[in-house]
Amino acid sequence: MSTTITPASGFVSVGSALLIGFCGGCVCYVAVAKVKAKLQYDDSLDAFGVHGIGSTTGMLLCGLLASAQVNPSIASTYRPGGGDVVSLEGSLGQMGNQAIGIVATAALAVVMTFVILKVVGLVTGGLRVDDEAEEQGLDISQHGEEAYNS
Repeated sequence: MSTTITPASGFVSVGSALLIGFCGGCVCYVAVAKVKAKLQYDDSLDAFGVHGIGSTTGMLLCGLLASAQVNPSIASTYRPGGGDVVSLEGSLGQMGNQAIGIVATAALAVVMTFVILKVVGLVTGGLRVDDEAEEQGLDISQHGEEAYNS
């Protein structure tokens, strides 16, 4: 699964890439076919189930499986501010660091998306069309034309 291996592509061996792809396929299937149905959320084209869940899986597994044999630059990296040399090679500790980064990124995305939606809602008068326009269909109500022949 390409969204799952992308975060790890320059850091893992071929065998680890296959493992990440297999895990990604399983996790994304469950997210799209099971979790989405159970929680009944709207996910056009299964974007969150594939890209959100798949890339999160890849980021976590990169932290676990990253190899200095594949990318020697991760063997000794300087810690910002401290000057200590640390290894970014795969380990449970590095997987934990990846999890912290994922949570921080998700929090930033949620907060900024909320702000953007509030601003757009104020500027446009709302984010949804009324029930009548939705029932009629957005092609007719918003664009004045039909997209498909009846």
